[in-house]
Amino acid sequence: MGSTPQPRRGNTRQRIQDVALELFAEQGYEKTSLREIAEHLKVTKAALYYHFKTKEDILNSIFEDLNRPVEELLAWGKEQPRTLGTKKEILVRYSDALRAAAPLFVFMQENQATVRELSIGHTIKHRAIALVDLIKDPDAPLADQVRCFTALMALHAGVFALRDAEGDPEEKREAALEVAIELVTRAHDPESAA
Repeated sequence: MGSTPQPRRGNTRQRIQDVALELFAEQGYEKTSLREIAEHLKVTKAALYYHFKTKEDILNSIFEDLNRPVEELLAWGKEQPRTLGTKKEILVRYSDALRAAAPLFVFMQENQATVRELSIGHTIKHRAIALVDLIKDPDAPLADQVRCFTALMALHAGVFALRDAEGDPEEKREAALEVAIELVTRAHDPESAA
């Protein structure tokens, strides 16, 4: 996984994705038409159809492009020992992936009902379960399973829930990461909380 996100500007496909995501976030997925996306791009609908046939095709492509680091993280994590160090690294890398894909995750947070109905909804759910499985012990008691799930939600809170709170976005992300690491540390080693 590279530490520098790829630029989202340049080629036509990326421009379509950027404009579509902006419109989806502004007015909602359901209220955005392909015609509006084409108008904002100053292209014909035929030019847009050359790259994408439907809004869902556009959204799926955005999701796959921006979420690739999460797929790479899952593959990497499955090959690692289940040490506390590995679990912390998974949280750090996931936090970085959330930051790089923040516009997409903000859209998904604000359009949860729509996302659940689209094909990416199942993918998101399965990726979240897979991430939790990487940071929890296989025989973890229920309370520790909740801690691990809550650790991931803390990272999401650093991107979404705290975005309107005062303060530097990076400081908020780092605070959420600190909380996530504390939760996973406690789940990994209950004696560490004493």
